[in-house]
Amino acid sequence: MGVNLQKGQKVDLTKGNTGLSKLLVGLGWDQVTQSNKGFLAGLLGGGKAPEIDCDASVFMLNEAGKFTDKKNLVYFGNLATADGSIKHMGDNLTGEGDGDDEEIVVDLQKIPADIHHLIFVVNIYDARKRGQHFGMIENAFIRLVDMRDNQELMKFNLSEGYNGKTAMIAGEIYRHQGEWKFSAIGEATTDGSLGEMAKRYY
Repeated sequence: MGVNLQKGQKVDLTKGNTGLSKLLVGLGWDQVTQSNKGFLAGLLGGGKAPEIDCDASVFMLNEAGKFTDKKNLVYFGNLATADGSIKHMGDNLTGEGDGDDEEIVVDLQKIPADIHHLIFVVNIYDARKRGQHFGMIENAFIRLVDMRDNQELMKFNLSEGYNGKTAMIAGEIYRHQGEWKFSAIGEATTDGSLGEMAKRYY
């Protein structure tokens, strides 16, 4: 069982954990259902709410926290880096089921030397057009798993009220004094698309 993190907490990944390289970063969420959000279901016509398509992505940034190449955005339209350092395991269109909804494999030893920040974000696809937001999502989390033994290292439950927000900066893996660390961010935004989120880092 991994460590449960609080918002803003920073923890070591590689320091004191010799040999750690391949991580599975799992992100999960559930759509609020009629049984536990009757009012919302009523607003949407009393039946099952329209499916919400959340997309997990990774921004690979330099030391200054900026993009240097559009290829450094890993998402459903660019599932892997050419060097094999990051691989997105595919898009989940509904978020149904328990456990991770989308998974991203990170090989820390293969991350290019000029990349210092890996920002993990989740946005609702076509949120504005569909009138959807994170207030319609519950049980959201990001977790890190050591792929050597499939043991969960840490988990951050995104439990704040994110009503009206359409995108989420969930967490960050970053270099610090020659080691890798993880920061639990949990910052929601009103960006309407992945492209709008990415503009923050150009």
